[in-house]
Amino acid sequence: MPKISAIIPTFNEADNIAAAIESLTFCDEVVVVDSFSEDETVEIAKQFTSNVVQRKYTGPADQKNWAIPKAKHEWVFILDADERVTPELAKEITTLLQNKNIEEDAFWIGRQSYFMGKKVNYSGWQKDKVVRLIRRDTCRYNLKQVHEEIDTTNIKVGVLKEKMVHYTYKSMDHFMDKMDRYAKWSAEDHLSKTPKVTWFHLNVKPTARFLKHYILQLGFLDGKVGYQISKIMAWGVKRRYEYLQKLLK
Repeated sequence: MPKISAIIPTFNEADNIAAAIESLTFCDEVVVVDSFSEDETVEIAKQFTSNVVQRKYTGPADQKNWAIPKAKHEWVFILDADERVTPELAKEITTLLQNKNIEEDAFWIGRQSYFMGKKVNYSGWQKDKVVRLIRRDTCRYNLKQVHEEIDTTNIKVGVLKEKMVHYTYKSMDHFMDKMDRYAKWSAEDHLSKTPKVTWFHLNVKPTARFLKHYILQLGFLDGKVGYQISKIMAWGVKRRYEYLQKLLK
């Protein structure tokens, strides 16, 4: 069976890094790429792997694209520190790689999300999936600052049945801080697409985002958690255009 390398990008993930690495026991190499964490992330990671490197962070895609070619093995699994590989997913991956002739270069993997310890079944997160199992020499991330993904142009992509677990946000402050950071990056991504920010962008689009998550994507079935997610996602859209407005001045 081909060997697998794993890559975990980190910054201040002391609460997560041990469990993340422990969920990768099916991998033959685990590389932690740290962005100069200010907590105990690096010290904890070194207890589980000798492959801990530090590099200045300029963006999620750039960090991962730098790390991918440095993996020892052809197949690479990329894991965020707040994610976990279940035993079922690990078994599916190892079984898959026993095949001698794998046509695909990458695989989509679904994520079961938890918000503040509560399972989220709807709210737009029910179909969440990411490309995480890839061929080292074929796949790279697009250069988006927000929701970066493997560029699937001209490659064959499969879908795995089992899901990862995703522990999204530990608190409301954690969620809002991350959404604010994403809003800044998203403003940069939208700079060439939106020459002017209007009342429509600042009011209608956030309202539409709330209704999308809460009504169309059944967030109301998640109760209070669904309302909180929908509200903060809408706030994130508003913040994006507020930041974009400043960039356009």
